[in-house]
Amino acid sequence: MAKKGFLLVLMQPPPAFEEEFNAWYDTEHVPERLAVPGFETGLRFVGVSGAAPRYLAIYDLVSPEVLRSEAYLRVAFERSSPWTKRVTSRVRVWRYAGEQLHPGDRVTGRCARLTLLRFRGAGAGAAPGVAAGMRAAFEGRPETRQVRVLVGEGGNEADVLGLVEARAPSAEGFDLAAFGPAADTLDLVGTYAPW
Repeated sequence: MAKKGFLLVLMQPPPAFEEEFNAWYDTEHVPERLAVPGFETGLRFVGVSGAAPRYLAIYDLVSPEVLRSEAYLRVAFERSSPWTKRVTSRVRVWRYAGEQLHPGDRVTGRCARLTLLRFRGAGAGAAPGVAAGMRAAFEGRPETRQVRVLVGEGGNEADVLGLVEARAPSAEGFDLAAFGPAADTLDLVGTYAPW
């Protein structure tokens, strides 16, 4: 089975710039990305309970190679629009791209909450253990819609991202022991609501 790719972006605009930031994201950026062949979804979320960075966007891709396609490169990086360059020069951006390890073939769905766990620099080798921990910690809960694990580019230094899509907010914590040695690389847990 071919594994899907992803592009996940966390962004923290200055408070005085949020209005323009959101206008750009909604009217130019997401539609521009969804027009690129191979982009299957483009959903935005906003942090709840003080989650930082404040905004999260996730794009599901047919494969990781979509981000190397000519169609994508025509609208990205140095070829970005003037508005994109203006916004991204004023906003703190964390960008992750790679492959969906678990389950491999799902896309982001509509959910009431999205929880992100970032295992910073855990490396691709730690990803199966993170997947086992994510499944143990979150699958089987009544509010959990799906659990996915994404592996960023970077081999042994890659960040591994765990995503929990939930039907309702969850007040429960989770047992760090489920993640084994990868627990020491967990540096971000944030909960987001649909934008």
